[in-house]
Amino acid sequence: MKIAIINGPNLNLLGKREPDVYGSQSFEDYFETLKSLFPSVEFHYYQSNVEGELINEIQKLGFDYNGIVLNPGGYTHTSVALGDAIAAIKTKVIEVHISNVHAREDFRKLSHISGKSVGSIFGLGLKGYELAVKWLVDNA
Repeated sequence: MKIAIINGPNLNLLGKREPDVYGSQSFEDYFETLKSLFPSVEFHYYQSNVEGELINEIQKLGFDYNGIVLNPGGYTHTSVALGDAIAAIKTKVIEVHISNVHAREDFRKLSHISGKSVGSIFGLGLKGYELAVKWLVDNA
């Protein structure tokens, strides 16, 4: 089973950026934990701050992988193109957000990703990635 984790803008700063909202652990450290929890999964990790690069990665993996866990960061609320990329592929995508975007600013309540994904997880911290992978393992 092959699952990709794709993180969008500013998620490269996890552990440094607003630890009261996003925690104090880097994603690279968490990713090692995730791999140990699912030893039978072949993981691929990609992060970019550039919208077009995220679209390219989704298109590249979207016909060969069993699942994609996507945290599009701020592009969630602005990128119709990311939503279109998800709609264009056959691989199941689960949207994950570390914070509860619905409890934040009003503009964060709009997602161009949710309607194209098989599911969305909000506000459970890094644990949301684990839950998304578990669902993909059980349902892909």
